[in-house]
Formats: sequence, C-alpha cells, structure tokens
Amino acid sequence: MHLNHKTFLITGASGGIGSALAHALVAAGANVLVHGRDEQRLHTLLRALPTGTPAVLADLATADGRDTLAAFARGHKALDGAVLNAASGHFGPFEEMTGEEIERVLTTDLLSPLLLTRALLPLLRRRVDSALVLIGSTLGRIGHPGFAVYGAAKGGLHTFAEALGREFDSAGPRVLHVAPRATRTAMNDGAARAMNAALKVSEDPPERVAAAIVTALKRDARRVQIGAPEKIFVRMNALLPGVVDRALAGKRDTIMKFAST
Repeated sequence: MHLNHKTFLITGASGGIGSALAHALVAAGANVLVHGRDEQRLHTLLRALPTGTPAVLADLATADGRDTLAAFARGHKALDGAVLNAASGHFGPFEEMTGEEIERVLTTDLLSPLLLTRALLPLLRRRVDSALVLIGSTLGRIGHPGFAVYGAAKGGLHTFAEALGREFDSAGPRVLHVAPRATRTAMNDGAARAMNAALKVSEDPPERVAAAIVTALKRDARRVQIGAPEKIFVRMNALLPGVVDRALAGKRDTIMKFAST
C-alpha cells in the first residue's frame, strides 16, 4: 500500500504507540486523524503534528464515545485506513481484579474494536485500496500469568482479525494484525516494567512498534509479530504448549510477586 497522501484514523493516538505512529505516518507522507481520551496529551501531540490535524476526544469504553468517534470519522469522507490502537492494560492476579476492572479491559480492548470496525467499514469500503490495522499483543498469543484478562481480550482480537481477513478476502479492506511485545509506554505500569527487568524481558520503544506498523502497511503484511524470541515462543506455544507451561512455571513466583504489588 502506498502511504503518500493517504488518510489514516488512529485511535489511542495520545498514548505511546499511537503518538509514535502518528508521527511515523506523517513522515511517510500520509495524513492522520487522531483520537485520544486524555485531553492534555492529545493537545501535546497536536502541537507536534501538522497544523490543522483533525482530532477528537472520546472514551471508547462507552457507547457515547464510540458514537463520537464514528461521527468524527464520517465527517472526513476520504478514509484510506484505520488503526485501532486504543487499549487498556492490567497487570495483576485475576482473583484480585474487580468486576469493573474486568469489564473495562474487555470493553476497551475487545468489544470496542469490534464495534468500531463495524462502524468504520462503510467508510473504508469507499476506497479501492484501504486497510484496517488491529493492534494486538504477544500476550494475546501466549497465556501469561498476571495478564489473564488483558491476554483474553487481545487473544480475541487476534482471532477476530484472522476471521475477518478471511471473510473479506480480496473484497477489502485488507485486515492487518500487529502484535507488539513489551513496549515502554505509560500503559505498562511500574510493576510490569520491574517484572520485565527482573526476567530480562526486552522492551521496545514505541517508535519501533510504529515503524513495524508502517512497514506492515507498505508490504500488506497480514500478520506481524514483533521480536524474534517472541515469534519462536508463540510458535512453540501453539505446537508444544507443555514446554511453555514448564518455562513459565519456573518464573511464576517472580511474576506473581510483581503482579501482587
């Protein structure tokens, strides 16, 4: 896909990956429409983007917020792509999560992208060459202690992307799924980052993830897993899950120590 002069909607653009992606797409010659739920961070982003970049403030965990975003997108007839990146993370023992926390993560990370996809499809299908990018996670491919609900949401998003891509086939838009590994963003709190440091888990800067998304768009890559070790671990989990069970069992006490903080 050629990105020059194409227009992309980015949800969660006020966050680390979304902000980096907005800059990367602009650098590639594209136009962006940006969404955020943090007004101050969204204004900070807009000051660094081309003057006049359209923006919308909305909480996508609510029906009103999703309606606001859909109306915003419909106000810009030329929509060549949408990157559904907005997410809500959670690191901690499942049994300590409240019902409200479980609902928030599942709504933001799974239900919201599904409903927004349905709302945006008519706009994307107006274009001959369009793309829908769903931002997943390595944790959606491997059941990892401390991330049960987040992993469940991202796992569902991966299955949705795969099914939708096969359903649309050549009819479009092309559906791309990008799975980052641990990334240095505000969504990963101090406990998660401390765990990564203790386990020597690599963390990517948001700019690396943004570059991978731009490359995926250019190459029409339907499935992108970031990180060579993570690719191997995902494949091993699919083929030999017992091996991964044992590998994570040896790290469980360390993981849950940080999760409980």
